[in-house]
Amino acid sequence: MESTAIHRALISVFDKTGIDEFAKALVAMGVEIISSGGTAKAIESVGVKVRYVQEWTGFPEMLGHRVVTLHPKVHGGILALRDDPDHQADMAKYDIEPVDLVCVSLYPFEQAISREGCTLADAVEMIDIGGPTMVRAAAKNHRFVTVVTDPSQYGLVLDEMRRGGGKVSFELRQKLARKAFALTAHYDTAISAYLADPVSYTHLRAHETSLHLVCR
Repeated sequence: MESTAIHRALISVFDKTGIDEFAKALVAMGVEIISSGGTAKAIESVGVKVRYVQEWTGFPEMLGHRVVTLHPKVHGGILALRDDPDHQADMAKYDIEPVDLVCVSLYPFEQAISREGCTLADAVEMIDIGGPTMVRAAAKNHRFVTVVTDPSQYGLVLDEMRRGGGKVSFELRQKLARKAFALTAHYDTAISAYLADPVSYTHLRAHETSLHLVCR
């Protein structure tokens, strides 16, 4: 499998640690950045030009931010096979641009339910939908797309791009895809366990958090 070049990146992160510098480094290598909301503002704060998702898709954010990236232009751009003529024909027909890198950090569901006073309604609002959908789409299409799900991975991707003239190896793309699927599996398992017994799961998470703080 060949290395693939990064020309366009879609960035949507809850944890904004280092995202401004990551985006800045990508742009320095000629990458176009697409983003929205607080992520876009964080990136723009360091002088990086951002193309807003709503401008790209032609649809505004809606339903109280529940629907932002759930659009064919987003997922078509992520999932399209670059070597499939039918896929390429669909992209041309519907004006879909390819996305080469997806950078997402999910709503911190487990952290949210560990907070005192978190209600079921509060917990449900912290279930990320668009984020896991993009992560899974990018991980599925890792033959062409690089998926980044944690700030610790920014350096790995940038180092490869600098060494490879803007390209990321298949080996790293596959490694990141495995981590992405592990992340979404854990995320959904936590949600399922919480919904099965919110009180017990919340107490368990609080206990685990306390132990972690004591053992640090």
